[in-house]
Amino acid sequence: MTEQRLKVLIIGGYGTFGGRLARLLAPSSAFTLIIAGRSAAKAAAFIATLPAGAELRPLALDRATGIAAALARERPDVIVDATGPFQAYGADPYAVVRAAIAHGINYLDLADGSDFVSGITAFHDQALAKGVFVLSGVSSFPVLTAAVLRVLAKDIARIDSAVGGIAPSPYAGVGLNVIRAIMSYAGRPIPVVRDGAPATAQALTETRRYTIAPPGRLPLKSTRFSLVDVPDLLLIPRAMPQIRALWMGAGPVPEVLHRALNALAWLVRLRLLPSIAALAPLAFWAINFFRWGEHRGGMFVELTGTMADGAPVRRSWHMLAEGNDGPFIPSMAVAVIARKMLAGIVPKPGARAATNALDLADYDEAFADRTISTGFRDDLATAGQSLYRRIMGDAWQSLPPSLQRMHDLDGPMMVSGTARVETGKNVLAGLVRRLIGLPGAADAIPLKVTFTPRDGGEVWTRQFGSAVFSSLQRAGRGRDDRLVVEQFGPIRVSLALVLADGRLQLIVRRWTLLGLRLPLRLAPGGETYEFEDGGRFNFHVEIRHPWLGLIVAYRGVLAAPVRSAASAQAP
Repeated sequence: MTEQRLKVLIIGGYGTFGGRLARLLAPSSAFTLIIAGRSAAKAAAFIATLPAGAELRPLALDRATGIAAALARERPDVIVDATGPFQAYGADPYAVVRAAIAHGINYLDLADGSDFVSGITAFHDQALAKGVFVLSGVSSFPVLTAAVLRVLAKDIARIDSAVGGIAPSPYAGVGLNVIRAIMSYAGRPIPVVRDGAPATAQALTETRRYTIAPPGRLPLKSTRFSLVDVPDLLLIPRAMPQIRALWMGAGPVPEVLHRALNALAWLVRLRLLPSIAALAPLAFWAINFFRWGEHRGGMFVELTGTMADGAPVRRSWHMLAEGNDGPFIPSMAVAVIARKMLAGIVPKPGARAATNALDLADYDEAFADRTISTGFRDDLATAGQSLYRRIMGDAWQSLPPSLQRMHDLDGPMMVSGTARVETGKNVLAGLVRRLIGLPGAADAIPLKVTFTPRDGGEVWTRQFGSAVFSSLQRAGRGRDDRLVVEQFGPIRVSLALVLADGRLQLIVRRWTLLGLRLPLRLAPGGETYEFEDGGRFNFHVEIRHPWLGLIVAYRGVLAAPVRSAASAQAP
């Protein structure tokens, strides 16, 4: 370190990932950040937007011609290559690596190309001789994914498959170099593992759906993921040779643009087009212009396998990032390593992929100051449990006791209490209320609710005085995965179970009428939640419609459950 500061030179320091790394490090006075790029004016303008703390300096640098002179002059403690696309670095892809080693400077990069990252080991002996570390692929893939897999696989005897994916927010601001990288390999063979052996598959032509849902949090909508070229595909099988199948994907939205990219990739796969790399500028414009949906992103890793006793297992890790916090995650691994260096924890000399550079716990501090939530699920371990237990996973343990008792259904159960009912004034709202059997207005009305298990779901029969209506709740599948699907006659509503501030909120995520999917903005909604007060179960339910207004709202208290004789005698 120089003058008690860690001097970090970031190539591409005002670009997409380099700029986010600079923002992560800039608040600390322990760093000197050299923001390097082809334009000193752009670097200076970017520095003006950074928070106070670090010493900040702009640097005009052409990585193809001026890297050796810049390193000799600046003498940074570590150089970070955050440019790319690493899949298209030309005839001399490791020029920066060689220059860093020659000048005795530590090196990190955010490379996302499997060949580039796996090839870094060719410089191991040179880096070792100079006493510097050279780490490639210091990003979400493979650092975070590998850290998660080590946790998921800690007691599993055989790993049948590992699947992962990242779903960026539509407002994340994808850089042109990222688009160029993706378009360069779309439809072309990339390395995968199938049936325990190396194989190839065509990038962006294999897809699957997944719902990212940390327990107790509002899940992302079901997302379409496509196979992408990331370092994990080569590196993780080397680190975990017991994996028999490996698949890593990306889930960009809006989905219509994603499907268009899939179609173009298929044209390359079928050899109807040699490449779609020339379309990168158009794709960059489209994905940054046509943006809609929730400003949220996420990531998942799922592992299936067998325990030592032969029992099957399916575990998953889920991460959600709200708003502008998600785009910082790919740059966090470099920031964590830089902060650990300040504390005297420096990576060992040598050149290698960053697969084992960090543990999952190392991300805790980086996530703590941001709206990022994570959680694990063990689907087969909860398979025989009640509906709400299965959907909530580990978050079930955080439910207040009265809510646990109400939803821990192992047989027929009846509860009673009182409710206050309000109704809207709209004539059509009244018609809907009568068609479903919802109660009329009342200040205090006796309420009886009967829960009856049926085919893995639950029938809820509510009796407000003489008014009776029923609904069927069950676990969602497909696009409704990780949701509770409740059906009232021809209306089916898909609900997320969200635990916040001691309340269990039921939030509408999808809905259909007569089997026809309708826009979410037209869905029946309103605040619906359960909570505990004085040890008793309380509920608050609103059913509103954007056009009809309030249909009905009821709130009240339910006594402790009374289970049937058959249920009480069950083991």
